[in-house]
Amino acid sequence: MGVYEAGGNGSIGTTTATTCNCYDMSLRCWCRWKWGNHQQQQQNHHKLLHQRLVSLVFSSGFMFFLGCLVLYGSIGVFYGWLMFSKPYLRSTNVGFGLNSLGCQEDNEGSWSIGVFYGDSPFSLKPVESMNEWRDEGAAWPVANPVVTCASLSDATFPSNFVADPFLYVQGKPLIEICRCRQKALSGLESILQVGDTLFLFYETKNSITMQGDIGVAKSTDKGVTWQQLGIALDEDWHLSYPYVFNYLGQIYMLPESSQKGELRLYRALNFPLQWTLEKVLIKKPLVDSFIINHAGEYWLFGSDHSGIGTRKNGQLEIWCSSSPLGPWKPHKKNPIYNVDKSVGARNGGRPFVYDGNLYRVGQDCGETYGRRVRIFKIEVLTKDDYKEVEVPLGFEEPSKGRNAWNGARYHHLDVQHLSSGKWIAVMDGDRVPSGDPVHRFILGSASLAAVTVVAVVLGVLLGAVKCIIPLNWCAHYSGKRNYILLGWERSNLFSSKVRRFCSRLNRVLLSVRGKMKPSTWFGKLVIAVTFVVGVALMCRGVKYFYGGNDAEEAYSLNGHYSQFTLLTMTYDARLWNLKMYVKHYSRCSSVKEIIVVWNKGRPPRSSDLDSAVPVWIRVEDQNSLNNRFKKDPMLKTRAVLELDDDIMMRCDDIERGFNVWRQHPDRIVGFYPRLISGSPLKYRAEKYARRHKGYNMILTGAAFMDHTVAFERYWSNEAKAGRELVDRYFNCEDVLLNYLYANASSSQTVEYVRPAWVIDTSKFSGVAISRNTNVHYKIRSSCLLRFSEIYGSIADRKWEFDGRKDGWGL
Repeated sequence: MGVYEAGGNGSIGTTTATTCNCYDMSLRCWCRWKWGNHQQQQQNHHKLLHQRLVSLVFSSGFMFFLGCLVLYGSIGVFYGWLMFSKPYLRSTNVGFGLNSLGCQEDNEGSWSIGVFYGDSPFSLKPVESMNEWRDEGAAWPVANPVVTCASLSDATFPSNFVADPFLYVQGKPLIEICRCRQKALSGLESILQVGDTLFLFYETKNSITMQGDIGVAKSTDKGVTWQQLGIALDEDWHLSYPYVFNYLGQIYMLPESSQKGELRLYRALNFPLQWTLEKVLIKKPLVDSFIINHAGEYWLFGSDHSGIGTRKNGQLEIWCSSSPLGPWKPHKKNPIYNVDKSVGARNGGRPFVYDGNLYRVGQDCGETYGRRVRIFKIEVLTKDDYKEVEVPLGFEEPSKGRNAWNGARYHHLDVQHLSSGKWIAVMDGDRVPSGDPVHRFILGSASLAAVTVVAVVLGVLLGAVKCIIPLNWCAHYSGKRNYILLGWERSNLFSSKVRRFCSRLNRVLLSVRGKMKPSTWFGKLVIAVTFVVGVALMCRGVKYFYGGNDAEEAYSLNGHYSQFTLLTMTYDARLWNLKMYVKHYSRCSSVKEIIVVWNKGRPPRSSDLDSAVPVWIRVEDQNSLNNRFKKDPMLKTRAVLELDDDIMMRCDDIERGFNVWRQHPDRIVGFYPRLISGSPLKYRAEKYARRHKGYNMILTGAAFMDHTVAFERYWSNEAKAGRELVDRYFNCEDVLLNYLYANASSSQTVEYVRPAWVIDTSKFSGVAISRNTNVHYKIRSSCLLRFSEIYGSIADRKWEFDGRKDGWGL
């Protein structure tokens, strides 16, 4: 303080200033030295890290690890190309533009809607069992599902899925119905009044906004085909469960709007596309609600999942009122249910009355959301009490797994009693469980992570990788360590345990490598098994990422699905082939039933075969190849797939071939092309046809055909001489049918579809019919000469391979 007080003395002031400058300079020098030392340490540290990184990257262990990953990756790419590459379109009638936005993979599922008929709500059968044919849709018969995301997307309303269907039946005026009743009704026409029009309301998830809207479709042919009318209701929040009912001559809709936090009732202004809000019934986020009139009162059933302690999908509440417009009073026993989600508390469709009893539809969400519907008979429904008991629905569970449109779950049913006395129902279904894309991503990531572990293990076993964990992580490492980390590790118990674990892990693997020598047969076996495990994990990971939902779906054509009959001919020595054949192909989506033509020996019982569809065994008196094309009253479909029992291919290839046949039902559409040419005519293998870039014959051992045409031609008087030749040679029945088709038309009569892969199972069972290929081809060449004399040559015909129908391209 004295120094500063003497600031007027120049010498003292100068001395003071000089002292301060020296101090400042010392401080600056010290800081500069300290900072320079710190920079030097940083540079040394970075240099050390760079050296370690370079040594790591160019080390033999890392290069081996990287090489393994490249090898496994190449195998995965090849597997993905082989199994999941599809240069052809999934649907032949879906173009590009707005409709291509629809049907995106969605974590909520891929729901679609089917229609069912029955004499009661407990005897419902799918539409395909009614055998309804539609030429305009190339559907013989029409099969479920009848409304899909593609149905709406093709109508320029992009949709990821459709679900929660509700029917509204609108009849014509009575005088028109009376006139129509003068006509005789038969088959499915007796189910609906001739003048009835069906309206279908459902939830559709918009592919652009990813929000639920209410769509509507119209049917005038008993629900077999549907015309998409558009979006009936679109709000700023999610909508679903469009419960539609009639009250005092007005049509109302009670959709779920739980995201809005209230239950809203809409009234139709211009049915079915214009609606207005009539009233907010309850200020609660109720889900899947409906209103019914029972015993002179109106009852509202719904679930509120917002309360504390509420079990999601396991809660049910009831309200009572004298009018569907309210006011509503809660039931004295609310909540009626607050139980496990598998019990069926959450509503799953419209309630119905049968034989004087009221039934409620609930959904079981135990295994996954919307796993199945359950039916409950309501025994007591009063203001003070409620009681219901579960009854069987009588619905046959899908047995085709993910290949069935409702194979994984079905969670909504609307069944209605019609004035004709029959019952009609709509049900939604999904082929995959809830959250399937996320589940596949997790499993795929885990598989790829396991591949990296396998690569490291391979490196350790072969001696290319010296340690799995870096040595400076280990407890017994004596090399130079960072002093900051070292101080932290000394004070951190968890870090010490991790280091000890790393040390033990390295020692265990080094011990294993020491005991297992790669040069021994045991060592080679372990390395081979480890490598194969890595390949399997890589293929599995690729499948999870790029294989889709693992379903081999049917192909839609003009908005319709259809089915075909699978027919094969065999005998007792090939029973092993038949069992494997039936188990595999019966799970294909479009297979309606299987007919086995039994030519020789003791036939099996249908119960001996593991089949997801009915199997009919037709025992023949004579062992003849002509039996393959015999007329059969058991055939209910127009399409027949003649497929030998020793041919195994993917269901997707079968479905693709069926789709091509539906576009060309007048042709033989198959998987084995042949080119008949030369002088004299000579039967040759498929390679000859490919080398000459064309074909004019399809072997019927794996081919689709119209049995009403093919079998008629085969058993005509014109074909009698050919059939006799087939019996004489016990060969050439497929060649004969090709000649009969060619003789009947000057246009193209055959179509080729190339499968991804084919396995001949007769090579494993040792019961191949044509064991000597040379003899087999010689007999067929003789058939060609004889058939050409009788029916004319087909050598002048030739059609080029079409890459759009070729699984591999050309």
